[in-house]
Amino acid sequence: MIVSGLVNVFTQDIEVALDFYQGVLGLPESFRTPTTGVPEHVEMTAGDFVLGVSAAGAAERVHGVKPETGHPVMSLVFWVDDVDATFDAATGAGAPAVTPPHDAGNNNRNAVVRDPDGTLVEFVAKRS
Repeated sequence: MIVSGLVNVFTQDIEVALDFYQGVLGLPESFRTPTTGVPEHVEMTAGDFVLGVSAAGAAERVHGVKPETGHPVMSLVFWVDDVDATFDAATGAGAPAVTPPHDAGNNNRNAVVRDPDGTLVEFVAKRS
């Protein structure tokens, strides 16, 4: 029986990825290995959601898988307080814009950027 889970994103440069997820988006760190030096895997939280970021080289060395970063097959979706402000902060820090803030269905406002490795990151908020 599955009791918990997380989404793990692979990166070519974990320090750049952490600058984006922790520095720009403000996700707090909940786990890191190794605990000193440059990490190979870091977990962060957004409410009950856990996001892992792992070095692609470590995944190949430890698990025998070779992740292909830059070819997103999914998107990370974060509910935020203010889509426009979050989008502006992300793109202002260098995240490439995919879809600027716009009103979408279900009374939502959405925007999409790419993280440093090309993974799609969507911001969503209910319109007031």
